[in-house]
Amino acid sequence: MEQYKKEFIEFMVDCQVLKFGDFVTKSGRKTPFFVNTGFYRTGAQLRRLGQYYAEAISNTFGLDFDVLFGPAYKGIPLSVAATIAISEKFNKDIKYCSNRKEIKDHGDKGILLGSPISDGDKVVIIEDVTTAGTSIEETLPIIKAQGNVNPIGLVVSVDRMERGKGEKSALSEIEENYGLKTTAIVTMGEVVEHLYNKEYNGRIVIDDKLKAAIDDYYALYGVK
Repeated sequence: MEQYKKEFIEFMVDCQVLKFGDFVTKSGRKTPFFVNTGFYRTGAQLRRLGQYYAEAISNTFGLDFDVLFGPAYKGIPLSVAATIAISEKFNKDIKYCSNRKEIKDHGDKGILLGSPISDGDKVVIIEDVTTAGTSIEETLPIIKAQGNVNPIGLVVSVDRMERGKGEKSALSEIEENYGLKTTAIVTMGEVVEHLYNKEYNGRIVIDDKLKAAIDDYYALYGVK
């Protein structure tokens, strides 16, 4: 596993973004782990988060694209942080764009904030985590309504490695149904590999009991 992935896993734990316990996902699944990027709350944290996203984006998509689109609301700071990091790390100026939940009818009008999306633009979508692939159904029509644009990919922070609406993983379904290449900074498999029965900051984050709960979850919702 690459060093930046290990650092990102520990970074999520430090920021209390990656939590273990009893949770319910947006899709209604009871889960022993939860990823909430809303817990990145400082400028320093967002700067580091953007750097990890930039690494994953560069490794998978390269930098031959025009716009990084972050769906409202959590995608807004993600798109800003990642485009700043791409500029600093790779000296490449990528436009950021997000949508508003409500269309603005005065001043800077329209549904978008940040850069406009123009005909011919290649667009990468940035999100926090995808469980069942429902949010992409709302995002793609917004992007395609802007003109003759080319959505090429989706990057998330964590691939939960579970089924979407069928038997395949949510990210695999997105690739198949929408023609988007997908990637994640880390997968939950990598999270478990790095934290299981290993001491971090004086404690075992994933012990045998928690590992068994995660295994049970994947028995229900994992890809067959």
